Amino acid sequence: MNAPTGFEGSYLGASDKISARAIMECKICWTPYDPAEGDDTRQVLPGTAFLDLPADWTCPGCSAPKAQFLVREDPGAADAFVRAEMARRVGALEADFREVFNAKMRDVPMVNHALHVEAVGFQPHEGGFLGVLVAPWFMNLVFLPPETRPALAATAKETIAFPSGDYEFLHNSRELTGPYLACSLFSPMADFTSQLQAVQVASAVMVELWKAENKGETDRAAEIRAAREAELTPPEEAPEEPPIPDLTPNRRKLITGGMGG
Repeated sequence: MNAPTGFEGSYLGASDKISARAIMECKICWTPYDPAEGDDTRQVLPGTAFLDLPADWTCPGCSAPKAQFLVREDPGAADAFVRAEMARRVGALEADFREVFNAKMRDVPMVNHALHVEAVGFQPHEGGFLGVLVAPWFMNLVFLPPETRPALAATAKETIAFPSGDYEFLHNSRELTGPYLACSLFSPMADFTSQLQAVQVASAVMVELWKAENKGETDRAAEIRAAREAELTPPEEAPEEPPIPDLTPNRRKLITGGMGG
């Protein structure tokens, strides 16, 4: 079992500030520890991160403890920062919607109590983070934009293009999350029987979203426009005909492969 690792240097021993690729250096004898090489003297295999070394590991040059090591260089520092920032912002998103559930939605009939708030499949995208948020009353594709991006008014619409098609997002903001954009996939969530099922569908969304072969199936702008024009045309006689079908692209069926049915 590995103990929490402290070390010297500009990161003040904060293990979340270095990546698995960080090259460390003993401040006593300047012997480096490179995870790509490991440590033959202690039979540490190549690919072992400094943070994953045994708690009793010592410098092979002078036997100094791990706490005496400095960060020489960290090729993966940028990746580590991005991961930490994504975890922070996604955690804030989940916290905000858990609060919404507890404060406002718990007793609403449409809520599916087999489900709970969970962020699924978030990944870096366009300087921000994109993923799916599952909640007991909705499933949304959510984009957390870069914090330097100008925020628009709540409910303002924005179309974002993906390989599978163009998706309409609504702008909003919450106390912890800050500005975010959401595209509705499911609401309400009555068809889901378990959290596992909802998470599987959300994971499928994050796969199908990037498939260009899905685009043709949802590129039906002409059909949608014709249907809406027909809805605005006054009927010549009393309406006895069946209603015009909703031709809006059913993206949830497309990007989940029917898993949400």
